[in-house]
Amino acid sequence: MLKEAAVAYYQKGYNCAESMIRAGNDVYQLGLHDHDMKMTGAFGGGFQIGDVCGALSGAACVISSRYVETKAHDCNDLRALTQKLVITFQKRMGSRLCSQIKPHFHSAELGCENTVAISAEVLEQVIQEWDTSIK
Repeated sequence: MLKEAAVAYYQKGYNCAESMIRAGNDVYQLGLHDHDMKMTGAFGGGFQIGDVCGALSGAACVISSRYVETKAHDCNDLRALTQKLVITFQKRMGSRLCSQIKPHFHSAELGCENTVAISAEVLEQVIQEWDTSIK
């Protein structure tokens, strides 16, 4: 479900980070407004310089929005949950860096659609496992 939503946003022209936060907002009912989600725009393309993958950054935004109630320092699980996201992402993609991911997952026809799809699968898996473990 998350994967399909993220890919649909990407196909509408949103970048990888924007696609992740918008799909996360829809699927997890985060209550974010359009203006709120614009903040992830600069994350695309690895902060526009090939650094940390925008899809991973967008996924981290979904984690924060879903689990942080007041501020990060008051969310005891945030460190472990974010680490789980990053480690799982890195194992699946081979890197956290856009510049290292792009040669393997980007194509002229699809752009970063594959990266968005895989990132959504990772995020959904991490959230499902986390929610199951705390219940």
